[in-house]
Amino acid sequence: MSLRIEQGLFNADFTDYHAILGVSVDADPKEIRKRYLLIARRLHPDSCATEDPTDRQRASDYLSKLVNPAYEKLSQEKNYTEYCIVLKLKGQQALKQQETVVLTSDPARRVASASDIESAYKAALRELSERQYKQLDKTLEITGQMSELNLVYLMRKEGRGDSIPMRKSTTASATATPNPATPRPPAATSAAPPPSRETLIAAYLRRAQEFETKQNFPRAILELRDALKMDPTSSACHSRLGVIYLKTNQATMAKIHFNKALELNPQDAVALEGKRRLEGSNAKAGAPDPKGKSDPRSGKPGKSDPKGGGLFGLFGGKKK
Repeated sequence: MSLRIEQGLFNADFTDYHAILGVSVDADPKEIRKRYLLIARRLHPDSCATEDPTDRQRASDYLSKLVNPAYEKLSQEKNYTEYCIVLKLKGQQALKQQETVVLTSDPARRVASASDIESAYKAALRELSERQYKQLDKTLEITGQMSELNLVYLMRKEGRGDSIPMRKSTTASATATPNPATPRPPAATSAAPPPSRETLIAAYLRRAQEFETKQNFPRAILELRDALKMDPTSSACHSRLGVIYLKTNQATMAKIHFNKALELNPQDAVALEGKRRLEGSNAKAGAPDPKGKSDPRSGKPGKSDPKGGGLFGLFGGKKK
């Protein structure tokens, strides 16, 4: 069964976990947990009320492939913080490109034109969430409508110069209640700032290189593509993609990303070395080994050692 949703934020290459759980984009942790438990009880095989085999399978798929991953993302503070940064960027991008945004549902259109944004948004979200996991054949459609609501809400908030509030740390509430006689340390005057775009891009690059070291190139490419959705002007991400495409013998894609990296940063050492390697490979294609070495079994020109220096030495090859 396909779980593809193509409305709202989902249509912007983004997984809208708030829409999947049917909560507002500024929901607090308690509200998210309460909603998750309600949905999980409804969909779990041991408590699912439906006897229809198709709906039972839908319920199982929704729980394992949509609801559980969404709750995991929104319940972990670090993941949630990074997610909210990207969510804010998506709202900003949508506002800048608002002429290309097409609303397909009546609730989203109503919120788009409402004078009281907060009330209209919360009321529409509440009405849809009531039906979201009761009508399992309509779940994906309703989730898409909720994501459209989220997109409109973010756009209107950004248009007013507002931002969705960042979640407060729950660390303090998890600790034991202090003795009233024990003096408390002075409260912090301000919350720690959210991670910058540069910090998030660095995290994507780090994960990509970890996958690359393990030769899991598809996952490395996915990490870098996600990073470029956040910041298309990152020369480091483009050059790293060039490296991976070169390692996987996709010279055309490698050239595209090396060129883009150098367009953004003419001094990008990785891209410069990658271009040099590509041009050298093209010039030597079909030529005999310059050192005159040959394969002792066939007499044909020998090949250079792929584990040597040059591109793979600079870019970081397989760990020994």
